[in-house]
Amino acid sequence: MELHINLENLIGGRVIENNRIEFKKGWNPGSIYRSICAFANDFDNIGGGYVIIGIEEKNGMAIRPVIGLEDNQIDAIQREMIGLNNLIKPYYAPKVYIEEVDGRKIIILWVPGGNSRPYEVPDEIKAKEKRYQYYIRRYSNSVVPVQREKEELIALANQVPFDDRPNMFASLNDISMLLVREHLINAKSKLADRVDIIERKELFDALDLTSGPEELCFPKNISLMMFNHQPEKFFPRSYINWVEFPKGNDDPEFIERPTIKGDLPTQIHLALENMRTFVLKEKVTKIQSKAESHRVWNYPYSALEEAIVNAVYHRDYQLREPVEIRILPNSIEIINYGGPDRSIRLEDIQNGKIRNRRYRNSRIGDFLKEIELTEGKGTGIPTIKKVMKQNGSPEPLFETDDERSYFIVTLPIHKAFEKDELRNEPVNELVNEPDYMKNQVYLVIKENQGINRIQLKNILNKSISTIQRELKILSDLKVVEFKGSDKKGGYYIKDLNLNL
Repeated sequence: MELHINLENLIGGRVIENNRIEFKKGWNPGSIYRSICAFANDFDNIGGGYVIIGIEEKNGMAIRPVIGLEDNQIDAIQREMIGLNNLIKPYYAPKVYIEEVDGRKIIILWVPGGNSRPYEVPDEIKAKEKRYQYYIRRYSNSVVPVQREKEELIALANQVPFDDRPNMFASLNDISMLLVREHLINAKSKLADRVDIIERKELFDALDLTSGPEELCFPKNISLMMFNHQPEKFFPRSYINWVEFPKGNDDPEFIERPTIKGDLPTQIHLALENMRTFVLKEKVTKIQSKAESHRVWNYPYSALEEAIVNAVYHRDYQLREPVEIRILPNSIEIINYGGPDRSIRLEDIQNGKIRNRRYRNSRIGDFLKEIELTEGKGTGIPTIKKVMKQNGSPEPLFETDDERSYFIVTLPIHKAFEKDELRNEPVNELVNEPDYMKNQVYLVIKENQGINRIQLKNILNKSISTIQRELKILSDLKVVEFKGSDKKGGYYIKDLNLNL
């Protein structure tokens, strides 16, 4: 069976965080099964992880070209795993994929968080006298938990994240093959080519969408959120409400737009399309003595995208409250119910320093990352703050209550679009250079028109993921564009004097 996500994205750490990937040069069953146990225990509810055999690593990154494995090694490893899986208590079997990279074969073990945690495994799996231990992930290592962590791990028994639980009120027929195919195509998975020739159950198992034996199998909640056209049938009010308040929150007059419904990616895309159509505006102002013009948006698209995706991703689907988007005269509020964990201080939220220990919907996050609707965990608020600053907008506001029952992101409008009460038109006072002109990636592209991502990485000594994030921000601001083919193209500064 083919891997459910794009192989290059996985190996390059562009979809799954590095602490959830462990590269192994060769077959070392003791170390590998300690990691399988740790990923299956999923102590921080981050969605398990991947063990990749046949690849060396340096500083957490794969060394290319890969070493790979011989065919006889792969066969022997799979045979041995049949017995070793029985040594995990309770029984657990990772999903096994044979893939080819750089002309060599590798083994990928996908280890989702298990439904019967906590798991334990012998500390030396081939020892005659086996001493069992629990293992958890700490940063990028599989370790024996200290007593406090062990007690916490045991307390997590049967506390499976909501999006990963089986839904007893649905059947496999409620999973849309059309949406599954669309997701696999968008994720650039080779599995997309086999949708029509493999059994539905086999496909769903490959994506870890089901739970239970063949005779009593149910879809998991994640499958109904991502691959059902009407998830509100199973999770009441799981949609987005869009309301406009022309005179502000305190005025009783409001305009209620059509509710945004559908599977979660559709909700996100429709909400963002509505933003483009009804809300986003750009102002272009000529700066004296400069060839370039000053371009700003009333709200930067990337900030809206992060806020909406995070609201859909992190909302509590057990609460019957929709995500709300409120369009006010001089701001936008995006509200989701089921706020951040109580361990996170409000001042840390305001400073953009959120570091969740556990995630409410880790499976949703993984699927959204596969289709590039969100990035790594904990990047949402810092990205919102950064792009608002680059656009010259006021600081965004983040609000919750002591009970952490809700979370509100408020994006103030750029001052160039604030309405003068007497003239009822935007104020037009733009004289300072926008922040993007000081962006390192922007400056390097300006001096090296046609440069590609690898060249940017080498010049700036930054990771590819950081370069991609900066390029996305600059592209969303419409100051940088990609020209040419995927292999030979590069990035250019757009002609900022157009449309003046």
